[in-house]
Amino acid sequence: MNWDDAKYFLAVARAGQMLSAASRLGVSQATLSRRITSLEQALDCRLFDRSTGGCILTNNGNMLLEVAERIEAEFINVPTLVRGSQSDVSGTVRIGAPDGFGVAFLSRHLHHLTTENPDLDVQLVPIPRSFSLSQREADIAVMVGRPEKGRLLSRKLVDYSLGLYASKAYLEQSGVPTTLADLSEHKLIGYVEDLIFAPALNYTSDFLRGWHSKIEISSALGQFEAVKSGAGIGVLHDFMALSDESIVRLFPQNSVHRSYYTVWHESMKNTRRIATVAQFLDKIALTNKSLFCPEFANS
Repeated sequence: MNWDDAKYFLAVARAGQMLSAASRLGVSQATLSRRITSLEQALDCRLFDRSTGGCILTNNGNMLLEVAERIEAEFINVPTLVRGSQSDVSGTVRIGAPDGFGVAFLSRHLHHLTTENPDLDVQLVPIPRSFSLSQREADIAVMVGRPEKGRLLSRKLVDYSLGLYASKAYLEQSGVPTTLADLSEHKLIGYVEDLIFAPALNYTSDFLRGWHSKIEISSALGQFEAVKSGAGIGVLHDFMALSDESIVRLFPQNSVHRSYYTVWHESMKNTRRIATVAQFLDKIALTNKSLFCPEFANS
């Protein structure tokens, strides 16, 4: 078996079709097809069910995918292992995070991580609707809720709370709701419903059954800015909103609670830079615990 053929196999398995994989690899579709055929002949089995709609992994293909990803992960870790005797932690680590946590909180702490580990380079990327640690879209991620499938390791990072907010300008113009039922008479802001990628993000019904958003924004930061501009009432992260004097927390006795989890692929479990970043995330989350759940700050 030729490892170069396995790299072509990984590209097709991840893209789901020959044309897209060939484009990413910078080779012709015919060349890619020949390499896959060569690998299937070497293993004496079919790895994909090919059709005009794409390439679907067979059972044998799924088994090879697990093995190939482990080999790939070990190869990626070689530079870190080789340099390990020269530096405590080195290389590049890519952290994936939701925009609320990543941009509004984590980004302002990253310089502490690189100061403590001068040979470490850090990348912070948003977690899209479709996200895969196994495809190296990130080395370690912060996710809302614990992942339920995949070869992933996770641990709870921190609980956080959300509440209802409106700008002072909006309330002066539209009035202050006195009960949660009054929300139905106001302009509401929420996520684009059919793009909600995690069940934990569907929390508007915790405040009002039948919640209908006049404005839908698939970004926690976007919703925050919309509420701040006076566009309506929305559910915002307390750690983002409480310190802003231009907006008001409505019904402070009503909150919803969710949890962030630190997640990484099991193939990275022995990687020193991943362990270092996970420990750093734990430290800053613990230090700022009262920011994430302010109602429990004195408990």
